[in-house]
Amino acid sequence: QVQLVESGGGLVQAGGSLRLSCVVSGRTFSSYVMGWFRQAPGKEREFVAAYRSSGITTYYADSVKGRFTISRDNAKSTIYLQMNHLNPEDTAVYYCAAKPHGSAWDDSSSWGQGTQVTVSS
Repeated sequence: QVQLVESGGGLVQAGGSLRLSCVVSGRTFSSYVMGWFRQAPGKEREFVAAYRSSGITTYYADSVKGRFTISRDNAKSTIYLQMNHLNPEDTAVYYCAAKPHGSAWDDSSSWGQGTQVTVSS
C-alpha cells in the first residue's frame, strides 16, 4: 500500500498561483502512475492532471491546460501541481492519486487526504 500526503492548499485571489505537493511513501515511487484530481462542493471528483505510464509524458484536463503543470522529483518521491491564473471555478479539494501501471483511475487507486484550494473573486 502506498501513502500519499498533500500540502500547499490555501486561499488565493483570482489570477494568483499555488503549488501543491504530494509526498509518496510505502512503495517504490516508480511503481505507480501519479496524478491529481479535484472535487468541488456538490460535484463529482474530476481528473486534473497525470503522468502516463512512461512517467515522463503528462496529460491534462481541458479546463486546466496551459495553466496547471504537473511535475515530479523522483529523489524526493514527490509530485507537484503548479497552478497559475487561478479562477473561482478552480475552488475544490485537490487529491493526489496513485495507481499501478495498467490499471484505471478508480476507487481501488490510492488517494491522499486532500488539500483545500479556495480562489476568491
